[in-house]
Amino acid sequence: METAEGAEPTALTEEQREIRRTLRELLDQHTGPPAARPATPEGYDPALWARMSGELGLARLALPEEYGGAGRGTPELALACEEAGRALAASPLLATSVLTAPLVAALGTPAQRAALLPRIADGGLTCALAAPGGSLAHALGLTGDNTTGAWAGDGRAGGIQARPAPEGAPGSWLLYGEAEQVLDGHSAGLLLVAAHTGGFARSRTLLYLVRAEEAGPGLVRTRHPGLDPTRSPATVQLRDVPAELLGEDPADPADITRALAAAGRTAAVLLAAEATGAARGALERALGHVTTREHSGRAAGTLHGARHRLADLHVQVEAARSLTYCAAREPGPGPESGPLALAQALEALRAAAGEAVPPHDTDRYGRRAAADELLFGPAGRLRARAAERTGLLGEAAA
Repeated sequence: METAEGAEPTALTEEQREIRRTLRELLDQHTGPPAARPATPEGYDPALWARMSGELGLARLALPEEYGGAGRGTPELALACEEAGRALAASPLLATSVLTAPLVAALGTPAQRAALLPRIADGGLTCALAAPGGSLAHALGLTGDNTTGAWAGDGRAGGIQARPAPEGAPGSWLLYGEAEQVLDGHSAGLLLVAAHTGGFARSRTLLYLVRAEEAGPGLVRTRHPGLDPTRSPATVQLRDVPAELLGEDPADPADITRALAAAGRTAAVLLAAEATGAARGALERALGHVTTREHSGRAAGTLHGARHRLADLHVQVEAARSLTYCAAREPGPGPESGPLALAQALEALRAAAGEAVPPHDTDRYGRRAAADELLFGPAGRLRARAAERTGLLGEAAA
């Protein structure tokens, strides 16, 4: 059985190999079991993030060069996410570079992009994407139709409402409402908030920028202990918090949900890469444990059976990895390739977590699997939504 250093699902360039090698070396030096990691208000090690974003350039990897980015694509960012997943690293990479920055780059005005993207690229500004009701997967179109507005409350009470500031400058807004399960929402310097405007009858869901340093006392952010200690979900409460519309007011409100769905398809690929990396990390630990026991001459028959199980899991994990990188190489992931890769990767991670040893490894990999399914799955719903988009469910019903 090959280890994680075995055959690649696709030929890597020398630059891609260097990204993987340097990031792996850094994370192997600075990460370990959550109990051994420093407890910080941010939920991650700021010094490690400074090195990841500064020395290695991960925060700018996929951003446009004109705004201080490296101009690379999804495959390079997928490699970074895979290595972060392998180490179960706590960092703002997911919330900032995967979920939020692409929307700022796609929808922001030239002035907004010029003001925000260079700060994101150098790692100095972290971000979080806030959707009402804790429905991030639905907002991104991964587990449901995000064009109906149901995920955001349809303009009814309980969502987040936006209204023009009474005497503010043109384009200034006030937000009122609450979002739950916001990754890094307690510490991010920039919140990208999905909110309704126009009242119930004419409600539209738009995206708004909230700068934490300018928000005032109306912004209350509460970090909650999550299933996975390397993730930091938070509840974000907004009480007439100043905000700025992201981009121009679209003539067609569906432009926003389409942009969210496009971001969701790419995010699914990168989340799949991260989950695959975590699964490979679990298998590495399990294989190392079996090898150590073999060298000690213990229970040969039992260990032979364990190796067979690990071989089967290796095939499952590598299949998920191949599917992930096939989706990453697409110029724009299709409506089903990213979510399908994510579904397979989540199942592979759950299976690999069951083989991780010693018990605290089983727990931490299992917690990552459970947390990811809660936030971005479950796998069955990801597949069902992909089938809806391709019309397979309708054909079956007919």
